[in-house]
Amino acid sequence: MKDDIPDQILEKVSIFPNMPQAGVKLRALLVKEDVSTGEIEEILRRDPGLATNVLRLANSAYFGIPSKVSTLKHAVMLLGVQRFSKIAVSACASKAMDAAVEGYGLSPGELWLHSIAVSTTAEALTKNRKLPETSDFFTPALLHDIGKLVLGEFVKKELPKIEALVANGVPFEIAEKDVLGTDHAEIGALILSKWSFPSDLVNAVRWHHYPEAAEISTLQPEIVYIANLMCQSNVDSESAEGQQIMPYPSVLNQLNIKSEQYNAFAEKARSWMEKLSDTLTFD
Repeated sequence: MKDDIPDQILEKVSIFPNMPQAGVKLRALLVKEDVSTGEIEEILRRDPGLATNVLRLANSAYFGIPSKVSTLKHAVMLLGVQRFSKIAVSACASKAMDAAVEGYGLSPGELWLHSIAVSTTAEALTKNRKLPETSDFFTPALLHDIGKLVLGEFVKKELPKIEALVANGVPFEIAEKDVLGTDHAEIGALILSKWSFPSDLVNAVRWHHYPEAAEISTLQPEIVYIANLMCQSNVDSESAEGQQIMPYPSVLNQLNIKSEQYNAFAEKARSWMEKLSDTLTFD
């Protein structure tokens, strides 16, 4: 995978920060069958800023808590341990993903908001399609665009060339690959590999734009792909990826989703995005 990637981009991947320890520990909790409230609180207590972000996210209208919660224990009681753990992982990701991303036209917080929207949509799709709970669909959906944090500065330098291809009908991620020798999905997969993530999660991030290219189908690339498209129309229409693309019919068939079901689910995703956006404001 690395052979055709320019050295200066690989250098940026090599110095990309490791996943925060709180995130590593919280992810480990997600695969445990029995997780106590105390285990979660212990992790978050060591990072007050993270705890604040968790409560802010938990209080968003999307999660439907009837009254505002002010303590971690109360939030866990209302949301459940697994649900709360996923919120905590999302909040942990905000440390890396709430800055502006040059090259992609993303203002502060926009990448994080999109990532949360895609992960919650992926989770809802997983339940709707009755897919196995043993597979992790949430994490690759949350981190699917993390490669943009590395590639943004390179996209910015070559944006006129990329935009010229896009203007001629070339999808953004293909134009990105043609001009830079790689794309944000491939770089994201390298970051997850650097973090020692399981191969199925790396694979889901790598192929979240082209799930049909994945050598082994775990349905994770397909779910992330569909969830991303459902939330894509919420991206600023003037940004580099502001174009809305309909999903591959073969992927819809694989997930047994009819076009009208897709459109209805996309409407729900837009509603969730609005509810999250109303609560999550950024400087």
